[in-house]
Amino acid sequence: MQNAKNFIIQNSLIKPGERIGVGVSGGSDSMALVHFLHSISEELDIEVIAIHVDHGIREESRDEANFVIEKCREMGVRAYKFRIDSPKIAKEKNISLETAAREGRYGVFNSLFKKDVVDKIALAHHLSDQAETILMHIFRGSGVAGARGMEPIRDGRFIRPLLSTSKEEILDYINFNNLDYVNDSSNADNTFTRNYLRNVLFPQITAKWPGAIGAIVNFGKAVKEDDDYINSQIFDDAIIYEDKEAKIPLSYFIYPAPIISRMIIKALKNIGVEKDFEKKHVDMVKDLATSHENGKRISLPFDVVAIKDYDYLTLANRKKVIPQFKCELRCGEFDLPDGRKLVVKRVKEMQQKEGVVYFDYRKVPKTAMWRFRQDGDVFTKFGGGTKKLKSFLIDKKVPQRKRDILPVLADENQVFVIAGVEISDLVKVEGVPTAYSVEIKE
Repeated sequence: MQNAKNFIIQNSLIKPGERIGVGVSGGSDSMALVHFLHSISEELDIEVIAIHVDHGIREESRDEANFVIEKCREMGVRAYKFRIDSPKIAKEKNISLETAAREGRYGVFNSLFKKDVVDKIALAHHLSDQAETILMHIFRGSGVAGARGMEPIRDGRFIRPLLSTSKEEILDYINFNNLDYVNDSSNADNTFTRNYLRNVLFPQITAKWPGAIGAIVNFGKAVKEDDDYINSQIFDDAIIYEDKEAKIPLSYFIYPAPIISRMIIKALKNIGVEKDFEKKHVDMVKDLATSHENGKRISLPFDVVAIKDYDYLTLANRKKVIPQFKCELRCGEFDLPDGRKLVVKRVKEMQQKEGVVYFDYRKVPKTAMWRFRQDGDVFTKFGGGTKKLKSFLIDKKVPQRKRDILPVLADENQVFVIAGVEISDLVKVEGVPTAYSVEIKE
C-alpha cells in the first residue's frame, strides 16, 4: 500500500495531529483502509477512529456492525457504530433507497464534525470506484464536471486515500495481513445503479479491454486538468448575487461556450444549487440568453428558474425550506416552528367555532403523528371520496403560502385531520362524543 501512502503525501490529505474518522462498512476496502491508516498513524502523528453506519436495510446488518466494532478494537482502533432507517428516509423523502442510505450516512458524518469528534473522514473509494463513477456520470448526461470523477479531498473534510490504489492491491494487503471482512449481500443486487455497472457492465468492458479501468481514470485526470485551466480563465466580476439569485450580464454570453457553461455552473453553486446540472440544462440557459425575448422564463431542475430580463439573465433558486414539525397525538399545546400553537383538547360537546375542528380520536391509528404535509399525502373527504391532499387544499382555497405550514394528523400518507380546515370521513364523530378539538392559535 506504498502507493496509498504516497498519494496521501502528494495530495496533502492528512496533517499531523488530526483525528481521522474512517467510514468502515466491514467490507474488504474499508477494513484495509482502517488497518492501513492505523499502521502508519504514529508516522503521520494522527489518531484513527472507525465510524460504522448501519443503514437498516438488511437483517444481517446488526451482526456486521458488531463485527466491525470487535475487529477495530482488536486492531486497537476506537470505534463507533450508528444505525439509521434508510427505508423510512426513502419513503418520507420519496427518493431511492440508495440515495436515502447515502444521505443518512453523510448526516452521521456531518454530526461528528459538528460535535468535534473527528477532523476529517476517510472513505475507501479506490481506482475501480473512480472509473465506475466517471462512466456513471457520463451515462447520466453529466458535463465535464462529472467526467473529472471523484476528488482526493472534498469540502476540505472528506478524503479518499485509496483513490489511486487498485482493487488487486487492496486484496493483496488483506491477505498479507490476514484481515477478516464481510461481504455485503446487497452488493449483488443489480437494481442499484452502481452494482449494475460494477457487476454487469464492467466485467464485459474489461474482458474486451483489460486496461479499461486505468484508461478511464487517466481520461478523468486529463479532463480535470483542462477543466481547471478553463475555470481559471473565467471573469465573472459583474455577476450580481442577492437573495439566492444570480444576475449574469447578457454581454457575458458572447464568450466561448466552455467559458459560458462553467460560468453558469459557478453561478448556480453560489446560489446554493449543489447538484450537477446536465449539459442539456446548461444549453437551455444559454439558448434563453441568446435567442429569446425579454421576460421569457424557463424552469430547470432542483427548483431553479432562469429569466431573461433586459440586460441580465437571472438564475433564481426557488427551493423552499419547509420547517420541520412532528409530535404525537395527545392533548396539550404544541409550539409550531413559526411561533403559532397547535391546541388539542378533549371535549364532551361540540360547538361550531371558526377554525376549530372535531374528530373521534379512537378512530385514529396509534402510530399517527402531527406533522406538516408531504408529497404523496391523500385525504378522504367528509362524506366520502379520496383526493390528493394538495388538490383538496386547492379546492378549499387554502393559500399556497399556508399549505406547507398547515399541521395535519397523518399515519404514513393517510391524512385524518387538517388543523383548522377539515377532518377526514374516517374519523368523524358519531353517537356519544369521544372527541378531540383542534385549533391553531396565532
